[in-house]
Amino acid sequence: MATYKKRGYKPKTKEEKQQNIEEGSTTAEVFNTLDEGASKTEAFVEKNQKYIFIIIGVVAAVVLGTMGYKEFIAKPKQITAMNDMFQAQKYFDEAQTAVEKDSLYNLALNGGEGKFGMLDIINEYSGTDAANLASYYAGTAYLRLKDYKNAVEHLSNFKSDDEILAPLAKGNIGDAFVQLNQPEDALDYYEQAIKLRDNEFTTPMYLYKAGNIALDLGKADKALSYFERIKADYSESSEASNIDVFIGKATVLANK
Repeated sequence: MATYKKRGYKPKTKEEKQQNIEEGSTTAEVFNTLDEGASKTEAFVEKNQKYIFIIIGVVAAVVLGTMGYKEFIAKPKQITAMNDMFQAQKYFDEAQTAVEKDSLYNLALNGGEGKFGMLDIINEYSGTDAANLASYYAGTAYLRLKDYKNAVEHLSNFKSDDEILAPLAKGNIGDAFVQLNQPEDALDYYEQAIKLRDNEFTTPMYLYKAGNIALDLGKADKALSYFERIKADYSESSEASNIDVFIGKATVLANK
């Protein structure tokens, strides 16, 4: 056990003298070990400094290159892409309320008045957020034009964390599979849309669609759970207005 020694204290016994010698020896060994470690590190650095500088240079180049790419290439490219997509998006928005929807959806896809369409944006600005968003618009336009295979393809390429667009993309794929007479796939995508986000707009809509597809597939228990969830959690939604009828139908089928 270490003890406090007053200043100027001289060891009186042989044991104390021996202890001081051992402590001094231990301290010297520690410093010698540190010196040896430092010397080995210096020797390693000196021997391999060429490779160390190369590694540092590569890392720095990657970091600076990434920053430069984002600032001077990706950002301007994204701005240009969004500007070029403006007219196509305008056609798409107009189609929502127009009588002649098909022509406007075609313009949204292929462009008009010398401006890019969504397909041009996807091809010219691949990898940008604008191209990703264009995949959603293109897929939805194809769905409205009853080109269901292209709808599935483009909507499947769309990736988003948006509260509304993310589940809508999954649900639109479900709608396309309904038209392609693939109800199992449709149900799968409706269920993905339900799980993806929980909100007052898309969730009851896809619970309702999933419930009806489940009934058609003979999955009355699953349909019943979806209809009951609409009644319990989304009583203010339009889907809840006649939900008791569907609950009754699913209950009868489930008890058969």
